[in-house]
Amino acid sequence: MTNPGVYQLFVYGSLRSGFYSHAYDYISLFFSFVGEAKVRGKLFDMGSYPAGLPTKDNSFIIGELYRIKHEKKFSWAIGQLDDYEGMSVEPDEIQLYRREITEMYINGEVTHAWIYWYNGDISGRPVIASGDLMQYMKEKK
Repeated sequence: MTNPGVYQLFVYGSLRSGFYSHAYDYISLFFSFVGEAKVRGKLFDMGSYPAGLPTKDNSFIIGELYRIKHEKKFSWAIGQLDDYEGMSVEPDEIQLYRREITEMYINGEVTHAWIYWYNGDISGRPVIASGDLMQYMKEKK
């Protein structure tokens, strides 16, 4: 499930640099930081993690754009992130995220990158109006 020519990844949750998670350590081994970016979508507070959903309206999710350091390692590296995002599930489990290519906006330019969209139910979950999980968590404290 990779697309030749698209070697970028957009992250908006625990994979962002400000979270200092083990997953970010992994990202920094295989991907280079390109910059802060945004994608058309809405962000929801699921309690212990965020849920990003695509939208056609003028709502944006704020995150970071990364590019693979070595294109030949992309399939393996993204496969490891697929495992982290819970895409490899047992037959009786629900896949909470799906990975897709979408348009990103960075420095006034449009580019394409892979993103993990939430695949579950967001009923009754609060919207993160700013679209920025880091800002939301600071305000929540």
